Amino acid sequence: MTKPSSETWHAALHQCQRSGVPHVLATQVTSAGSTPREPGARMVITQGTVYDTLGGGTFEWQTIHAAREFLQQGRDGFHLEAFTLGGRSGQCCGGFVNVLLEVFLGAEVNIAIFGAGHVGREIVNLSAPLPWQIHWFDSRASVFSEQDQQQPRLNCYTLNSAQEGTLALPSACHALVLTHNHDEDYALITALLQRYDVASIGLIGSESKWASFKGRLQREGYPAKEIERVRSPIGCVHNAKLSNKTPYAIALTVVTELLLLTDKPTSLETRGLEPNALRALIDDTKTTQS
Repeated sequence: MTKPSSETWHAALHQCQRSGVPHVLATQVTSAGSTPREPGARMVITQGTVYDTLGGGTFEWQTIHAAREFLQQGRDGFHLEAFTLGGRSGQCCGGFVNVLLEVFLGAEVNIAIFGAGHVGREIVNLSAPLPWQIHWFDSRASVFSEQDQQQPRLNCYTLNSAQEGTLALPSACHALVLTHNHDEDYALITALLQRYDVASIGLIGSESKWASFKGRLQREGYPAKEIERVRSPIGCVHNAKLSNKTPYAIALTVVTELLLLTDKPTSLETRGLEPNALRALIDDTKTTQS
């Protein structure tokens, strides 16, 4: 069921972009004949809410339905929809419009950070401009400030247990373990190894710390293939060892490593609107203006 909102499309687009909510920006790009609104009219559509309007009626409902279908199918990018108001939409005004749907699937990358110490906080700060959804855990509830909990795309949680925290993670999440306690780190590593859908597991610490953890995992019966899922120490980009051990420097290497892990190469095939759709749109505009 569509839930309308009185919020303008400008404000809604800003909020959706900041929060990482999947959404569609619908823009009326051409008009011919009698139409409810003129080119430039916009609305923002999410799975549960619509913001602003293209004029109402069946045509708008069909626009919302098409937008939500693209969200459901995970088809991001540009899509052009043509509406003959007297035909496809059954509206008495009888005009013709083209609507450009810009589909944003929200934050595609989820990062879980276990630990809100100096390094964890620097990682969160450096990640803020990136389109990542951050899930930040710490067993010390007092470490999260009110400002932390108001940041876009940042979700703060009190970690009651390793099992509970890891079960809450979304699929394909990249997890970083860097708490203030080695026992807590180990409990989180073993819990994360039970999540076969986690994209990657990183552990902060020295090589000796990882050697200790690895030996313990082997003694507890974890197979080598499972143990190899853990990346430690984190931030060793191209196996380079950093001599600068400040939290900011470590965080820089960790975020760089995450960028490499989450990067998706762009196809060199045609991008954006299909050429035929764009050509038809330009031809329609010329016909309307003549």
